Amino acid sequence: MKFHLNLINAVCSCVKQIFDENKYADKALEKLLKSDKRWGARDRAFIAENTYDIVRYWRLITTVTGLENRDLNEQNMYTLFGAWHVLKGIELPRWTEFGNVDAKKILHTYNQLKTQRKIIQSIPDWLDEMAMNELGKFWNKELEALNQTAPLVIRANTLKTSKNELRKSFIEKKIETESVSGVKDALLLKERQNIFITDEFKNGLFEVQDSGSQLVADFLQVEPGMKVVDACAGAGGKSLHLSALLENKGKITSLDTEQWKLDELKKRARRAGACNIETRLIEGSKTIKKLQNTADRLLLDVPCSGLGVLRRNPDAKWKLKPDFIFRVMQQQKEILENYSKILKSGGKMVYATCSILPRENTLQVQEFLNTHPEFILEEEKKIFTSETGFDGFYMARIRKV
Repeated sequence: MKFHLNLINAVCSCVKQIFDENKYADKALEKLLKSDKRWGARDRAFIAENTYDIVRYWRLITTVTGLENRDLNEQNMYTLFGAWHVLKGIELPRWTEFGNVDAKKILHTYNQLKTQRKIIQSIPDWLDEMAMNELGKFWNKELEALNQTAPLVIRANTLKTSKNELRKSFIEKKIETESVSGVKDALLLKERQNIFITDEFKNGLFEVQDSGSQLVADFLQVEPGMKVVDACAGAGGKSLHLSALLENKGKITSLDTEQWKLDELKKRARRAGACNIETRLIEGSKTIKKLQNTADRLLLDVPCSGLGVLRRNPDAKWKLKPDFIFRVMQQQKEILENYSKILKSGGKMVYATCSILPRENTLQVQEFLNTHPEFILEEEKKIFTSETGFDGFYMARIRKV
């Protein structure tokens, strides 16, 4: 591997922003990559991959270098970068910047730590303990899978094209894709590329959406002509999928507490040709009351810890705190309690999270069902990265009788 100092500086700068300035990894990286137009595709890939890898294995890297509580000055950042490549078995150039990288000591320390999952797999103590208590030995396998680089998966927008037509169109541009078993409109990119500059993206023929996420809208069992409410819509990935499944017939009301997210959804809906989506800002309990007993289908893609998507957001494990999980669990409970009233009798709702913790999933649903006999569980689905290669998701389909 050939190293370039300006690219290493970019990686070190981005990692420092994430840990020193508490920036979100995706936002810091996006801003950085826009800052220098001279970087080609390989340069950008090098910066992105190394930034995410170092963030992902931060605890391991800082432990083997003895820099756990040290300032992230320029020299220490080079040492951390160098240590990661030593662990990967890559020989470093003889630069003064890597003068503090002691390869033998790093590998010796690593071998001594091999039995300590929380360090080798880089996870905070409290989070490792919580997941182990809830998932048992399965957590070993799942944590390892969550530390892998996530693939790039897209959903063909069936309002404008089909999966096969999109695939053929990509082949002409030398973009290779493959189908994903069990996910009807999903295509996996064999190699990461900037697909956002393609005409296919500009014309709304696809959306970037992981396979696990694509299963949620399907699980709701919508049919053309139905009234559907997406109560925690965000920027609308699942609303757009629901629109395609409804074939632009019926109506989707997409709700969120953040107007900027709904504005982004409107923009995406125009590109996708999704004409049956109405956005509505949640301004208080009155917004929900106006919708009571109106929906044939209700999607509650609730706020959660996000543990199922750590592959995509590795910095989340360092930003998460126990009190946040307790707060978000209370939020989940309140959403189930209040928003379930939107559903008509005979209607169905899906409660979904991108978490793998039972306390946010099965236990929340069971508590709701125990106190609401008018609702019955039809089916629940647990998606684990180690078993499917998809992002981790939970979904429960509940019918109002």
